[in-house]
Amino acid sequence: MSYKIPLGEWVAGGVKWLENNDHGAFNQIGSVIDNTTSAIEHGLIATPYWLFAAIFIGIAYWRRGWQFATFCAASLWLISNMGFVEQTLVTLALITSATLISLTLGIPLGIWAGRSDRAESVIRPTLDFMQTMPAFVYLIPAAMFFGLGRVPGVIATVIFAMPPVVRLTSLGIRQVNKEQVEAGIAFGCTPSQLLLKVQLPSAMAALFAGINQTIMMALSMVIIASMVGAGGLGNDVLSSISRLDIGLGFESGLGVVLLAIMLDRITESFGVKKAVR
Repeated sequence: MSYKIPLGEWVAGGVKWLENNDHGAFNQIGSVIDNTTSAIEHGLIATPYWLFAAIFIGIAYWRRGWQFATFCAASLWLISNMGFVEQTLVTLALITSATLISLTLGIPLGIWAGRSDRAESVIRPTLDFMQTMPAFVYLIPAAMFFGLGRVPGVIATVIFAMPPVVRLTSLGIRQVNKEQVEAGIAFGCTPSQLLLKVQLPSAMAALFAGINQTIMMALSMVIIASMVGAGGLGNDVLSSISRLDIGLGFESGLGVVLLAIMLDRITESFGVKKAVR
């Protein structure tokens, strides 16, 4: 009988060791994430829906023109008509929290990978692992460390959604015209000045594309995150599956689709110099 490398046992042992020796670190991290998400959620729910819709439609008109603004108005009305206002706002809070964490961690990592071949050689395979590992697997240690609720859902979403912004930020930095970089160095730019005044402005389109993809990836985790009690539209989708309720499944799924289209088109528009009208 051939020898089987006990990878699963090693990983399980490592997780157990972290769980027993975290000295409250995971509780503190979980508390920060929970408080942040809760504050965003309460802020959205406390805002009158008509005001939220007006702001959303106004942004849509500013970025994409009256046709897309009309689509957003119809979508928001349909979400309200189906009775998914609160679930949509909870989902939006989860997405916002996960996206903020992903960008806070991902953009600096992308800059580092874009400016260092050694960092790129370490970060790239790590991102490959994060993107290809089934998202369900992340929920197991997340639930062990942080319990059930929105926190493990946000953590799993961050792991799944962060790679695009890291990759595209790094790609944008690396694609900056070498002549521009050399000119900046010739004019005496320090490394930080070179980054802020030459590389980042030139890589802005790629950076916004990364932000857009991170938001879309975060939204795709809604249903999976609901399995550990994250809430939102994913709860209704999960409930429709368990009850074989085709009507509820279609309506809640449509709510996710409409929210995804609106967020995608608006965030995508920031990656171009002039909004399409």
